[in-house]
Amino acid sequence: MAPGRAGAALPSAALLLLLLLLAAANAGLSAYFGTKSRYEEVNPHLARDPLSLGPAAAGWRLPAACAPLQLRAVLRHGTRYPTAGQIRRLGQLHARLLRRTGPGPCPAAAAGLAAWPMWYEESLDGRLAPQGRRDMEHLARRLAARFPALFAARRRLRLASSSKHRCLQSGAAFRRGLGPGLGPGGDEEEVEVNDALMRFFDHCAKFVALVEENEAAMCQVHAFKEGPEMRKVLEKVASALCLPVEELNADLVQVAFLTCSYELAIKNVTSPWCSLFTEEDAKVLEYLNDLKQYWKRGYGYDINSRSSCILFQDIFQHLDKAVEESKSSKPISSPLIVQVGHAETLQPLLALMGFFKDKEPLKANNYLRQAHRKFRSGRIVPYAANLVFVLYHCDQVKTSREEYQVQMLLNEKPLSFLHSNETISTYADLKDYYRDILENCHFKEECELPKINTTAVDEL
Repeated sequence: MAPGRAGAALPSAALLLLLLLLAAANAGLSAYFGTKSRYEEVNPHLARDPLSLGPAAAGWRLPAACAPLQLRAVLRHGTRYPTAGQIRRLGQLHARLLRRTGPGPCPAAAAGLAAWPMWYEESLDGRLAPQGRRDMEHLARRLAARFPALFAARRRLRLASSSKHRCLQSGAAFRRGLGPGLGPGGDEEEVEVNDALMRFFDHCAKFVALVEENEAAMCQVHAFKEGPEMRKVLEKVASALCLPVEELNADLVQVAFLTCSYELAIKNVTSPWCSLFTEEDAKVLEYLNDLKQYWKRGYGYDINSRSSCILFQDIFQHLDKAVEESKSSKPISSPLIVQVGHAETLQPLLALMGFFKDKEPLKANNYLRQAHRKFRSGRIVPYAANLVFVLYHCDQVKTSREEYQVQMLLNEKPLSFLHSNETISTYADLKDYYRDILENCHFKEECELPKINTTAVDEL
């Protein structure tokens, strides 16, 4: 259904009040959309100019005699539509508003949302939105501007993706952003499918059985949904919608909040659904999202991150090969390797490497103590999130150990290495720091189910 016209039935005073509420809601909510955040939230300068490289950062500076040999990027797909499940829940909530028969006048927000055209259809089911294609095309052009030698014409681009349609289309859009002079063509059929690396979690039996399909593993998430912070938000939203509180639950409130985020990310508009929430409400709902990410994809259980060691080791195998080729004065066979996956691909990998780890685990009962936590999924894995490894060869160095150096970028910003707190590391030092994962994390062994089949959280 095309948006528009339905709002004309609103009384003018109610419409004016709703517009004022929307203007207020737009200020402050977008910082708390978690994994449904726009990429511009972590790089605000892109809202003004999507091809801007942003302010110069000290971490970019390298010795003058260093030249990039290889770039390895793991990307999250671009902005997508809601999943079929989220669309169904939104339809249920909207239908309840249309059926509402409560006595007395209702707030402007309730009237506005009843008139809101439900334009999402289940066939959209997580597919890449037009904005998502632009996310990828612009990212490709910015990376090419940062590393022109690596992205020069006739250089070979190895492009792989998860089998999900949004990832294949994101890969094709990334390729299109580079123009006609590099690597294979720009159709998604020419993007290699590699679920073993981009959806490693699906192939890890221990993770699937003990986390993915185990309700008990999400006990902290369930507890927070029933806790005082969510109860307060739920009661407030029920009142704004003129619905009995018994007709709402945490999942329906969350889908209303996510619709606010989707409308901004997909259409760059402030949705009427945003008027239901204040910044304090948004912080609570962000924490609910982060709890799920923490316990399902982050530090909650070891298997979440250990399942990603297959991808981590593959990254270093290609870096090793580039070093060997350079030492033998051979051309680098794979100067550009770009792989498109999911938030669920990047979050475990970053946890495996030890980034964004808080001293205290995220739990249902420590919401206030986690106000300044490092683990904020919207800052780590928004749409189009990217983790980039750049390998350099450096001349005029004091020792052979300094000849090969590495830089890591997260969302196009230099990431400080945990072993040195510097944004550049010798490749040898980086391998030493992660030696245990590189040598002793074996995907098949890590992902084997315990011999006694159990779904006890203690096994994790």
